[in-house]
Amino acid sequence: MSDISTFYPTDEERRLSALHALDLLDSEPEKAFDALVGLAAQRFDCPVSLITLVDRDRQWIKAKVGIECTQTGRDVAFCDYAIRGDDAFVVTDAANDPRFADNPLVAGQVGIRFYAGAPIRVSDAYGTHAIGALCIVDTKPRTLCAAQIAALMHMASIAEALIAARGTALEAVSIAESAQRQSRVLRRQERVFGQAERLAKIGSWRLELASQTLDWSDGMYRIHELDRGARPDLTAALDFYPPRDRAIASDALARTIETGEAFDIELDFVTARGRRRRMRASGELEIEQGRPAAVAGVFQDISDSYHVERKLRRSASTDEVTQIANRAEFNRVLKAALRDARGGSPLVLLLIDLDDFKATNDTFGHLAGDDVLRAVGQRLNAPFLKDSFAARLGGDEFALLLTDPELVADAPAVIAQLLEQLGAPVELSEVLLPVSGTIGSASPGPSVDTFRELMHAADMALYAAKRARRGTAQPFASPTAMAV
Repeated sequence: MSDISTFYPTDEERRLSALHALDLLDSEPEKAFDALVGLAAQRFDCPVSLITLVDRDRQWIKAKVGIECTQTGRDVAFCDYAIRGDDAFVVTDAANDPRFADNPLVAGQVGIRFYAGAPIRVSDAYGTHAIGALCIVDTKPRTLCAAQIAALMHMASIAEALIAARGTALEAVSIAESAQRQSRVLRRQERVFGQAERLAKIGSWRLELASQTLDWSDGMYRIHELDRGARPDLTAALDFYPPRDRAIASDALARTIETGEAFDIELDFVTARGRRRRMRASGELEIEQGRPAAVAGVFQDISDSYHVERKLRRSASTDEVTQIANRAEFNRVLKAALRDARGGSPLVLLLIDLDDFKATNDTFGHLAGDDVLRAVGQRLNAPFLKDSFAARLGGDEFALLLTDPELVADAPAVIAQLLEQLGAPVELSEVLLPVSGTIGSASPGPSVDTFRELMHAADMALYAAKRARRGTAQPFASPTAMAV
């Protein structure tokens, strides 16, 4: 490959300075970044997803899924191209791209064929700098639509927010810890600390063990939406948490006092104005003259990032049309249910095909077809199917997992009731759209123990039901059982 130094951005030194100031290079793995690349891999169904940082002569990997290496030379890094533009950098087939065909990551054992990376930027006094990229990689050629490229850019924006929050939080925590040890430093830096608290949505606290006196910084009052004059005691402070989280907080505090072990937990709590928020709380023991004197720590309101992460996870596991689980989530849940079944938990798998669904699309249009799919999704969540797990596998194929002991024990009656509900027409404006489903069912057994075997058994039962008469159901009968 050619010498990439001729292509370095004109502000390369400032870019490197901004990168090194973050103290991210060669840092330990962090849950938020690992979660983001995991979600990116799920969202785009790619085997490899990375968050990279492009140093002077190397590319270092901050978070990764599907790959073991931690760094590469910058001269072979695809992400070095991604940081040079404002938009996502996409290579649909690297083997046929003259820029990358001879790249050892393409021609060698790794065998990269597809790459898409969105630049991650940070700002300092000199401007905005691209320090790395959030990217997805595959060993086969692929393309991305405009919506997928936009989603990748949005995920890179989340990475930028995580980096910014990380830097601000580290700075704020450092200030808070220093302030707790040195009251004179606290007075000199009080204004800076308050600004950092507001920016990072954090607050510091200290519990004096002898007197049980609780001291809060301004940030704590702001987070709890309390007037500065209110001075809650420990019991009143814990009352902000729902019962389950209150017990978690109390146990963590007691364990720190007893063992000296610091805690770092996430909790739900409700502000004085009744708003539900998500909080990260950390605390550590202060020792004076060999005895526990206080517990001090930091709170951070992480509601925004928490909800973004949950939304991303839901998006990655939910079918867009029906708003029930998608195929990937179904695979995960069925594998877990099979593990439970090996320990004796009940399980019946239902595979459901809608009958003549193509005719509905052809006659009434795809929007009407989507209405039918949504109606089926709702029927698979009917109250009589309590605690059952419904998923759309694709097209007109659905699945339902029965795990409730009563439902499993009475599976034939449950399936009959479900067939009746599936056969009810779907009302669209003044038109009744016909709909019905055919069901094949199977349960784990001596010859049906794995994911593949259970799916195959239910599929065989479904095929038998279709062959007999559409709109009916058949349970799987093993060859052994039929022979008997």
